[in-house]
Amino acid sequence: MAHIISDECISCGACEGECPVSCISAGDTKYVIDPEQCIDCGACAAVCPVEAISAE
Repeated sequence: MAHIISDECISCGACEGECPVSCISAGDTKYVIDPEQCIDCGACAAVCPVEAISAE
């Protein structure tokens, strides 16, 4: 299961650089995770300052 980023995202970008498979990118209103590439490691969730990232 891929992680998802909720609408609580503040678009700080902390998660993007933490992803080992580079599946996080800036979306229109928040960062998004490509579910096809996500390896479900949780590294992004660990660095999110507003806890906007969770497992589906």
